[in-house]
Amino acid sequence: MLETVSRRSLFHLAGCGALLRGQAAAPVAATLPNQPIGTGKGLNPGRVVWTREAKAATWGGSGDGHWWESRATNETVLDNMMSRAIRELSGQSSDTAAWDALFRHFKSAHGDGGGGYAKGEKVTIKVNLVGCISTEKNIDPQSYEFVRKPDYMNTSPQVIVALLRQLVEKAGVAQQDISVGDTLALFPKPYYDICRREFPDVQYLDCTGGNERHPRARIGVSTTAVYWSQRPAEVTQDYVPAPYAEAKYLINLANLKSHTMAGVTLCGKNHYGSLNRTPPQRGYFNIHNSLPRMTPGLGHYRALVDMMGHAQIGGRTLLYLVDGLYPGVHPIEVTPRKWASAPFNGNWASSLLASQDPVAIDSVGHDFLWAEWNDYPRMPGAEDYLHEAALAGDPPSGTFYDPNHATSTTRLQSLGVHEHWNNATERKYSRNLGRKEGIELIASI
Repeated sequence: MLETVSRRSLFHLAGCGALLRGQAAAPVAATLPNQPIGTGKGLNPGRVVWTREAKAATWGGSGDGHWWESRATNETVLDNMMSRAIRELSGQSSDTAAWDALFRHFKSAHGDGGGGYAKGEKVTIKVNLVGCISTEKNIDPQSYEFVRKPDYMNTSPQVIVALLRQLVEKAGVAQQDISVGDTLALFPKPYYDICRREFPDVQYLDCTGGNERHPRARIGVSTTAVYWSQRPAEVTQDYVPAPYAEAKYLINLANLKSHTMAGVTLCGKNHYGSLNRTPPQRGYFNIHNSLPRMTPGLGHYRALVDMMGHAQIGGRTLLYLVDGLYPGVHPIEVTPRKWASAPFNGNWASSLLASQDPVAIDSVGHDFLWAEWNDYPRMPGAEDYLHEAALAGDPPSGTFYDPNHATSTTRLQSLGVHEHWNNATERKYSRNLGRKEGIELIASI
């Protein structure tokens, strides 16, 4: 639901406010703070937790080894950040109780009886290893070592380990029931060694399955189709990756980055790696064409919404996390950037975001990126997928979003709540201001 102004008025005011300043209609963040649209999701609807510890990210920068080396991240501090995020998200005082509450809510929301985690249920973790995509040739396919771009902004192996510790030690998930990887990428040896040292029985996924010296679990395809709501004709059919279809739960572990074509790349954009082909691959529907670089402005079909709303992709997602230890700019920069704004003050962002609402967490991530950088996050249309997802049942574009059927059969409903904070200093959303709707940002810093 939208407070104060109607949905149509929101987009009218967004355009008019920008035009009065002689700009395009992109800077909605500056014109309409605290005007939520959509319906909050999760055990605590619309809640996003932000944890930050400056001592977590300690890399000295180029010339000081690599940011993903164990000495560059304080794992004890990071474990504490992950623990606080899960507890604050659930409202529970212990990690075990927190996971139990999250699992119970997920099952209840999906009409699955509301019980807790059951032994043998599988969990797949979608990480962002975009710097390791096989076609980019940054990873040697024989040695699995970096040959180019060794400091690219991928999901941190230490963040993966912190999450695995939570799942195995606190939630009671057996290692062999956990899979982690990125459909398009190779799982590089340096990351693999860090993760496997502690969790040897987890399935480490990649696009090829590795080789005799460096075995990985190859990501195959299921028989469950993904249907694009723009209804493209004469394209090769897409299918859900097999580890998604086989899992009871997904965890979307994305990165905090800006993006030259999408504006931002967070949990929504992380799903461009949830297909067994590259986004523009010949013969398939080119989902890059729905990004704001190619289709700027508000009120357009966005393929991200189909992936966020698919029953076996977004619909299976228990938890959304954004790794903000070492943010950067994709794909034009090859090392992360320190952040100038407060409270970062020229240091690494050293942050972690957590939510059960895919729209809310990306809205908060967008606000952080908007406040820090004045270029790509402010691209006209960078937040359009959040509008479309929040209002998926009646989106501004008029699209009949239904990625689960070959024809327009059952509309998606709101996938979460979107709004902007009041300002970049206080960072207050509607629920922080005492309202009953909108986003609630818990800052555990």
